[in-house]
Amino acid sequence: MTAIVSTPPRRALFVLVILTGSFLLFLVQPLVARFALPLLGGAPNVWNSAMLVFQALLLGGYAYAHVLSRMPVRRQAVWHLGLMALAGLTLPIALADLPPPAPGWEVLWVPALFAVTIGPVFLLVSAQASLMQRWFAASSEAGDPYPLYAASNLGSFAGLLTYPLWLEPRFSLGVQSWIWTAGYGLLFVLVALAAASRWRGGAVAPVDAVVEDDAPRAEPVSPRRIAMWVALAAVPSGLMLSTTTLLTTDIMAMPLLWVIPLGLYLLSFSVAFSQGGDWAAILSRYAPLMLLLVGSLAMGSGGQSNPAVALAMVALLFILAVALHNRLYLLRPDPSQLTFFYLVVAAGGALGGVFTALVAPVLFDWVYEHAILLLCAAWLIGDRQILPMAEGFWDGLPRRRIMVGLVVAAVLVAWGIASLDALTQADFLLILVFVMAALGVIALGVRWAFAAIFAALMIGNGGWATMGKSLDGARTRSYFGIYEVTLAKDGALRQLTHGTTLHGQQWTDPVRAHEPTSYYGHSAGIGLALDNADALLGPGAHVGVVGLGTGTLACYRRPGQDWTFFEIDPTVLAYSQDGTFTFLRDCAPDADVVIGDARLKLAEQPRGRFDLLAIDAFSSDSIPMHLMTQEAFATYGEALADDGVLMVHVSNRYIDLSPMIAALARADGWHGRVRRDLTGLGEAITPSIWIALARNEAVLNALEQESQSDWEALPPPARRAWTDDNASILPLIRW
Repeated sequence: MTAIVSTPPRRALFVLVILTGSFLLFLVQPLVARFALPLLGGAPNVWNSAMLVFQALLLGGYAYAHVLSRMPVRRQAVWHLGLMALAGLTLPIALADLPPPAPGWEVLWVPALFAVTIGPVFLLVSAQASLMQRWFAASSEAGDPYPLYAASNLGSFAGLLTYPLWLEPRFSLGVQSWIWTAGYGLLFVLVALAAASRWRGGAVAPVDAVVEDDAPRAEPVSPRRIAMWVALAAVPSGLMLSTTTLLTTDIMAMPLLWVIPLGLYLLSFSVAFSQGGDWAAILSRYAPLMLLLVGSLAMGSGGQSNPAVALAMVALLFILAVALHNRLYLLRPDPSQLTFFYLVVAAGGALGGVFTALVAPVLFDWVYEHAILLLCAAWLIGDRQILPMAEGFWDGLPRRRIMVGLVVAAVLVAWGIASLDALTQADFLLILVFVMAALGVIALGVRWAFAAIFAALMIGNGGWATMGKSLDGARTRSYFGIYEVTLAKDGALRQLTHGTTLHGQQWTDPVRAHEPTSYYGHSAGIGLALDNADALLGPGAHVGVVGLGTGTLACYRRPGQDWTFFEIDPTVLAYSQDGTFTFLRDCAPDADVVIGDARLKLAEQPRGRFDLLAIDAFSSDSIPMHLMTQEAFATYGEALADDGVLMVHVSNRYIDLSPMIAALARADGWHGRVRRDLTGLGEAITPSIWIALARNEAVLNALEQESQSDWEALPPPARRAWTDDNASILPLIRW
C-alpha cells in the first residue's frame, strides 16, 4: 500500500469547529438544567443527575465517533452531516413531557428526563472533538492531533461560563433555546466546510490506512494501560461531582456553584493536553503536597462552610485534575488509536459519574465518596518526589521497613489527635498538618505509603468524628440532601441540620417540647401571623405549609383549624413519623402531609382553599427558584382565599431575596410587609426574615395592629421579577 497523497489540513478551521462544538455542548448543559428547575428545584443531586446523563451521552458520542472512524473520511462526512440534519429536527430545545416521578424515584426519573430532552443532539455534538481530530489526522502532514483537545476543553469552559454570566441573565428560556439552535446551525456549516476540506484534500480512507507498507505499526494497547486510562479519567470526573456535592451541601446549592467545579475540570484538560506542558509539569509536581495540606480537610463534617476552605477545595480539584489528566496525556497512544483512546477516557469519566451520582448516595450517609476519590488520587500521583534531592534518599536503606515505620507513626499521630477534645485539637491542628506533610514528602515515591499517610491525615483531621456520627446513625441521606440529627446544649435540644443549615430543633424536656424554636418563634413573622390567625382569618382557618422540616409550626395549630403540609422529601417526614421530632404527632396528628413538589401539588388544590399559606422550602441555603417565580406566585394566589395571607421565609446567609419578593409582589398585585426578627431573641430562637403578602392590604394592616410588632415596608423591588422563563440569581448574591 502506498501513502495517500493529501493536502495539509487547515488547522484553524478544525480548531474553530472543535471550539464551536464544545462551546455549544457545555452551553446546553446548564440551559437544559434551567429548563427543568420548575419541576426539580435546586437540590445538588439534580445537577449530579444531569451531569451523569451528559457523561453517558458523551460516552455515546465518542463510541459513535470511534465506529464512524472505521469508514473512509468521505463516507464519515456523509453519515455525520446526515445525522446532524436529522437531529436538528428536534430543535429548538423544549423539555420532554414525562409524567412526574413517584417519591423516591427521582434518581432515575431525572436522568431519563434529560436524556429524552436533549439526547440525539447532544450525542452528535459530543462527537465533534474526537471526530474532527480524526479528520485532521487523516492527512499525513497534519502532525500531532492531540493538542486540539485542549481547544475543545477551552471551548467547553467558555460555554459553561457564558451561560450564567451572559445568556441566562439577559434572555428568556425560549430565546436561549433559539440562540442555541442558531449555534447548532453554524456548527453544521462549519462541519460541512471541514468535510469539504478533507474531501478536496484526497482523504478517502480511514486514518490507519494512511501508512506505508513498510511503516512501523502502532503497538497494541495493553489491558493494563487501558485500565490506567480508565482510572485517570474516572477519578477527576468523580472528584468534580463530589466537590460540587461537598460545596453545595455545606455552602449553597446554586447553578453558579455547580458550574465552577465543572469549568475547572474542563480547563484542566486544556492545561494538561497543551503542547508546551510547562504548567502541567509544575502543577503535577506539587499536587501531592497540595493534596496533603488541603485534602486532609475533606472528612471534616461542616468544614467546607468556611469560604477559605471551600476555595482551597476547588483549587485542589483543579490541581489534581491537571496532574491526573497530564499523566493521561503522557500515556496517549498513536493517533491511529485516537478515537479508541477518547472512547476509553469517556468511559472512565462516565464511570466516575456513576459512582458519585448513583452508587455513593445509596452506599453512604455522608459525602464519603469525596474522601475515597481523593485517596484514589493519592495512589495515582504518589509515585514521584517533590524535591529532586530526595530521589536518592532511599539508596542503601531498608526501604520497606522504614516505610512501614512511617505509616505506623502517621496512624498513631492521627489517632492520638483524633481522640482529643475539639479545643485541644484546634491547638494541635497546625502541628498535625505539618508533621504529616513532612512524612508524606519523605514517603513520596511509594504509592501505598503515600496513600496510607494521606488516609491517616484525613481521619485524624475530623474524619474520626465524621465516621462516628455515621456509626451512631445520626445521619440520613436522600436524593435531596444529607440530614443530620444532633444534640445541643448538653442534650437539651435535638436539632435537624441540612448541610450546615439548621432545619429545626426541639427541646428534649417534655415540659418544653412544644415550644416553637429556631426560625419559628412567637416574635418571628410566621409566629405573629399564626398567633393572631383567629383575629385575622376567623376561627377554623385553613393553613398550608410548604416545607415540613421538624414540624415546629404544627404547634401553632388551634382547635378547629385545618392544616396541610407539603413536603418533597419522604426522609423529612420520617423524622416526624418515627418520633425523632414530635411536634406533628403531638400538636397536629390529623394534619394532611402531601408528599411531592409543592408547586405541582398546590395546583391540584381547590381554588381559595387556604386562608394562610407559608412558603418555607429551602434545601440547606439552596433557593428553590421554581417556587419563587411569577408563575409560582400565581399558583399560590389561586390556592389562597381572597383575604388570605401568604408568608414567605427568606432568611439566607448568601442571598437577599427581599427585593425579588418585592418585584414579584409588584408584578402580581400583592401588598407586602417584612418582619426582621434579628435581636432580643429568646432561647433556641434563630434570627429570621419573613415577608407577609396579601391581595387585600387591610389584612396586613390588621396583622400589624394585632401583633403589636414592628413590620417594615417591602424594599425597592429588583429590576425584573423572576419567571419560569427568565431568572438569574446573580444580582441577589451578597458578594
